[in-house]
Amino acid sequence: MKSSRLISILLLLQTRGRLTAAQLAEELEVSVRTVYRDVEALSAAGVPLYGDAGHAGGYRLLDGYRTRLTGLTTEEAEALFLAGVPGPAAELGLGSVLAAAQLKVRAALPHELREHADRVSGRFHLDAPGWYADADETPYLPAVADAVWNSRVLHFLYRRWREPTDVERRLEPYGLVLKAGRWYVVAGPGPRTFRVDQILELSTSGEEFTRPEGFDLAAYWTAYQRDFHERLHRAEAVVRIAPGTRLSGPAGHAVTVNGRTEKDGWTCATVPVESVDQAHDDFLRLGTAIEVLEPPELRARIAATIVELARRYA
Repeated sequence: MKSSRLISILLLLQTRGRLTAAQLAEELEVSVRTVYRDVEALSAAGVPLYGDAGHAGGYRLLDGYRTRLTGLTTEEAEALFLAGVPGPAAELGLGSVLAAAQLKVRAALPHELREHADRVSGRFHLDAPGWYADADETPYLPAVADAVWNSRVLHFLYRRWREPTDVERRLEPYGLVLKAGRWYVVAGPGPRTFRVDQILELSTSGEEFTRPEGFDLAAYWTAYQRDFHERLHRAEAVVRIAPGTRLSGPAGHAVTVNGRTEKDGWTCATVPVESVDQAHDDFLRLGTAIEVLEPPELRARIAATIVELARRYA
């Protein structure tokens, strides 16, 4: 545990520069006294580490000092090469950069860790998009990524699902998100979320913007997804499900949490649905393994479809 913490201190100082004992303690979730002892241990081991006193002081490494990656554990080395994601890197124009970086990291690894990393690369491959979705054409992705990186304003023509479908937008791109093989750009003012494959035309004027202080892309995306699902499933349906039948997504979760098993073995539950139309199509796929009890309009809609199917196949 201590050796891992010493390596963490070394890498934190190497990547961030000067850090106070309090900052190191907060990062490592230990006491300041523990940090003092660890710094002494590093100095005794010959690491060129020194501290500055005063309000603006802290610990730092001697300029130019770099450590080799000998502190990686077997699991960390495996995870590093498992998370390569070559497809998205290539889409961003970083395929060759990723390959070069992995080559350098591999060369810096001890022999036994290098073998583990090679085994992972040869036995696992990440392919995020689903099977039955056509690949999105994103010709403007590299330009959007460049604008994100350099904090430059984007002007683009965007196609949305409602009228008017094609609209012009001036946006300040804060970050890019890859979700299920599809790229999204999160941009201000707002912020708002846009699909990169729906950008029809794009231009940059060279105008720069200031990224909002404290904006957390990961936190925004988590909240965005939660709000999206809440907006998507605003209606409810009461259903009975045959034994062994499973619903997917939020409906399946609702059955697991709130479903009650009846004497005949069927499960009754209130589940979230997007709309009557969507629920009609989803529930019909289950055939006789499900019965809709409420709302009345959904039950009547499914009953009418069943009557029509019976007439057609009679």
